[in-house]
Amino acid sequence: MGPDFEIEKAMLASGVCRVAGVDEVGRGPLAGPVTAAAVVLDPARIPDGLNDSKVVSPKRRAALAAALAACADVSVGHASVSEIDEHNILRASHIAMVRAVAGLQVQPEFVLIDGSMVPRGLDIPARSVVKGDARSLSIAAASIVAKTARDRIMVDLAQQHPGYGWETNMGYGSKSHISALQNLGVTPHHRRSFKPVHNMLYQGKT
Repeated sequence: MGPDFEIEKAMLASGVCRVAGVDEVGRGPLAGPVTAAAVVLDPARIPDGLNDSKVVSPKRRAALAAALAACADVSVGHASVSEIDEHNILRASHIAMVRAVAGLQVQPEFVLIDGSMVPRGLDIPARSVVKGDARSLSIAAASIVAKTARDRIMVDLAQQHPGYGWETNMGYGSKSHISALQNLGVTPHHRRSFKPVHNMLYQGKT
């Protein structure tokens, strides 16, 4: 069973005209921004195959992201590595979510947020949906858009900083990424507040 449009249908039936799904990707990596997307689907033009981005192949994700750009109101927001280090990853992911919602062409009347918390600073009625990317098509759409956008950033950064394997590990702490950190050092795109990076910088000073 994949996600469906039941939560959105209930909202639409109650008189809400525009419901946005919001999801973020990139909380766990050691490098790169955290990225969120907001998507308002057209109930009459929902692409087939929307699902949690983790269970969709990269090729299919790219095709779905392109389809969504053509038939839905789509927006992407980021929080930078310096914002992650300044606030913390949870707060930074919420900042990215608020930015994604703010970037929609027309502001939604209600927002469905993946997870267990509604971001602070979101001034639109909202509810959190645990495991929302597997339950709500709007959140699944947002998860696909966010993953596609962030992966693209990491592939670009990999060309500027070869050796860390970001084009395949997307900044996550794979064995090859950790060993590259030890051999090549810390880049400006590494999250200094994350333990493996922090420890490496700290060791370097002692």
